[in-house]
Amino acid sequence: MDHVILVNEEDDPIGTMEKMEAHREGLLHRAFSVLVFNSKGEMLLQKRAKSKYHSAGLWSNACCSHPKPGENTDDAAKRRMKEELGIDIQPKYLYKFKYKVELENDLIEHEFDHVYVCQFDGEPTINRSELDGFSYVSLDELKLQLSQSPHLYTYWLNLIVNEYTRHNKEH
Repeated sequence: MDHVILVNEEDDPIGTMEKMEAHREGLLHRAFSVLVFNSKGEMLLQKRAKSKYHSAGLWSNACCSHPKPGENTDDAAKRRMKEELGIDIQPKYLYKFKYKVELENDLIEHEFDHVYVCQFDGEPTINRSELDGFSYVSLDELKLQLSQSPHLYTYWLNLIVNEYTRHNKEH
């Protein structure tokens, strides 16, 4: 059984809880999302496996998950990149933000999401239990698709793209 790290509003750990229970109760917990770009500036998207417990079959950023209790978020991001995509790279931390959304199956995502970025040119070796496919897309095309067909994408991807754009303008 997977557990997540519960956090307070400042992202300080305050305990742990079984992952599905945390999502049913909507408790704030630590998560991470990795953005992968190729040298052409295109973003790698994954199509979440139809077997996922929420947001199944939707397009999302390259990798997203939760660090295990006692695991450093940087280490967790690298671990999951290898497990989901077969990419052995240490992503670079960019920023973090909070969000809360009600999803299907009476689940609530309430996450303090740590966003990472890295560059990778090539074809990932995908873990079929995690994703059904992948695609590279330009940021401009992705923004257009998010505005025209948001139902095809995970809720948090739109937030991440907006935050990423704002973050890049500020830095």
